[in-house]
Amino acid sequence: MFERIAELAIRRSRLVLIVAAVVVVLMGALGAGAFGKLLGGGFDDPSSQSSRAREVIDDKFGGETNLVLLVRAPEGRIDAPAAKRSGQALVSDLKGERDLANVVSYWDTDNPDLRSKDGREAIVLARVKGKDAELQENAKAVIDDYAGTYEDTLTVKAGGSAGVSNEMGPQTTEDLILAESIAVPLILLLLLVVFGTVVSALLPLAIALVAIVGVFAQLFVVGSVTDVSIFAINLTTALGLGLGVDYALLMISRFREQLASGASVDDAVRTTMSTAGRTVAFSAATVAAALAALMVFPQYFLRSFGYSGVGVVVIAALATLFVMPALLNVLGHRVNSGRMPWSKPGRRSASGVPLWGRLARTVMRRPALTALPVLAVLLLAASPLLGITFGTPDERVLPENAESRQVSTALRENFKGNDAAALHVVIDKAVDKAPLESYAAELSGLEGVVRVEASTGVYADGQSKASGPGNPALGRPATQQLNVVSDLTPKSDDAKNLVEEVRTAAPPSGTNPLVSGVDAELVDSNDSIAGKLPLAIGLIAVSTFILLFLFTGSIVQPLRALVLNLISLGATIGVMTWIFQDGNLSGLLGFTAQPMETSMTVLMFCVAFGLSMDYEVFVTSRIKELHEQGEDNESAVTNGLGHTGRIVSAAAVLLAVSFFAFGTAKISFLQLFGLGSGLAILIDAIAVRGVLVPAAMRLLGRSAWYAPAFLKKFHGRFGLSEGGPAPVEPEAAPKVVSQTGA
Repeated sequence: MFERIAELAIRRSRLVLIVAAVVVVLMGALGAGAFGKLLGGGFDDPSSQSSRAREVIDDKFGGETNLVLLVRAPEGRIDAPAAKRSGQALVSDLKGERDLANVVSYWDTDNPDLRSKDGREAIVLARVKGKDAELQENAKAVIDDYAGTYEDTLTVKAGGSAGVSNEMGPQTTEDLILAESIAVPLILLLLLVVFGTVVSALLPLAIALVAIVGVFAQLFVVGSVTDVSIFAINLTTALGLGLGVDYALLMISRFREQLASGASVDDAVRTTMSTAGRTVAFSAATVAAALAALMVFPQYFLRSFGYSGVGVVVIAALATLFVMPALLNVLGHRVNSGRMPWSKPGRRSASGVPLWGRLARTVMRRPALTALPVLAVLLLAASPLLGITFGTPDERVLPENAESRQVSTALRENFKGNDAAALHVVIDKAVDKAPLESYAAELSGLEGVVRVEASTGVYADGQSKASGPGNPALGRPATQQLNVVSDLTPKSDDAKNLVEEVRTAAPPSGTNPLVSGVDAELVDSNDSIAGKLPLAIGLIAVSTFILLFLFTGSIVQPLRALVLNLISLGATIGVMTWIFQDGNLSGLLGFTAQPMETSMTVLMFCVAFGLSMDYEVFVTSRIKELHEQGEDNESAVTNGLGHTGRIVSAAAVLLAVSFFAFGTAKISFLQLFGLGSGLAILIDAIAVRGVLVPAAMRLLGRSAWYAPAFLKKFHGRFGLSEGGPAPVEPEAAPKVVSQTGA
């Protein structure tokens, strides 16, 4: 197959490039509408109890409260005549909005719990109608109309889930633009350093551009048929940029190496495709396999990255395999045009052995002595995992000056109970008044509960409150809703325990209540992900094992790769826990410490695992090639890392830059993902590939390539292997010419 692609690139290179240009233009036109197809949220399991309760509330009660308006009297109290008149007018206007339902306020209920402790603020609760994109549009319209100053008497701020989503979308776009404006120039500068010529440095960015444009087109298509998270834009763009550069870097390095050895342009293209091209295809398969495991989760936030992640890997690989050889064939020796001043021909290390080869040789002489300190550091970095806790995103992922976050803070600090974080209990069956009152009173007596609101009254401390009238809107002939309002910190351990206590409380006879609310969603989300995680990890492990066996013919190499990857990923997630959960560096990075976001941690694991396997293939392919040529294990590892070490380290730095750029994001879990993925890449490329792989190969010896006889026979028939002749070392090549070609 790779030979045929090479011949196509050689004979029809200009036609290939014209077709590619047309495809990119079409993808760009299609991808322009991607943002309009993407949604916020997606962190909940649709089949969970909280989701089912929310469906009942949507159907029978017009939906849960998702918009909280914090109304403040800048001067005086909220009960002052002028403020009261403006407040009543505000509520009247809100009730007239066709996109709002269930508008409840302090002014039309006289409920003191909807007024702040100092009397200067009050809240208005409402439900924005619609689902997904329609809900987002409606929320934006209402917030734009009412947030700010009302009648020169009141100030209004928007919060609740609708308010958070309204601010998160634009912030995501800003973060993406800033990250790419940082990453692209830095990557270009680093490519100039690596290659030393302008033309060679620009080629990887061309492939990255194809990958990014393809990502937007793919997201538009996928978003048209299923729910896709808006955060897929940020994270798959970083992945597309990084992989496009990585794969192109590998191809260009091998091509230049062949030219420097005296090969013709046509032969250089053929050898590049049969070696580096094969490695790119196989590397893409390992990354795609890891990302495909995200599709087993019911949350569309994670599934989005399964769809889009596999897509961007395929697009980057196809662009590299078809567009890059055509470009190289057209350019020929001009690939080295535009030489930079620091590019000096003919310079090599004094020993004649590249740095990474010397490092591998040193490690293999004393494998235990060199590997144990590295393992100790990685295990120390992983130690914060012993205290890791998990949560779901809320307003705290936004910067402190975000309006929705300020609303949430005010509700938590200035009001008795947090209505925005209330638990909603739904009984989808007719219930008599007496048992309903008894049940509500029992719930109100649970620790941390401030009050329970029901159609029959308001309850606190295990009994009915005479001053709290019931809310008739919470009762239907065959359905009842109870709102359990607590003063517990949302998503804390106490709040999660309250969810369990409410769910296990004895309900009215013959009923089976459902519980929703932010804390119930957190409990259900964590349970859902934990339930699917073994399957996802199993799929990743099995697919990786099979692919690496087909590539190496050994059953030991896949096991070695899996163990080392898990160690490096444990260290990465441990460091991220130390930073984002424990709050270290929060002042520098500008985030609020909170439990590790469950979905993002799983996503980071899958992405980092796939990228680690990317470099595993880069390195193992050349080691295997040399081993098959007759070199002993130690020599094959030393020379293999000598060939590939520089390209792996350069590729890792370039890919890490595309992720590290998201450290500038204002949304904290984007920071978590960007910094964590970038760190995982560097740990893998330096500590694992540079030290642990040669140490493990030395300790394993000849058994590193072991496979039972029947599997050897199977591999001989169906296995994947490098093709083409081994490259000749360039004697007079510029220093910056990569001596690789995995």
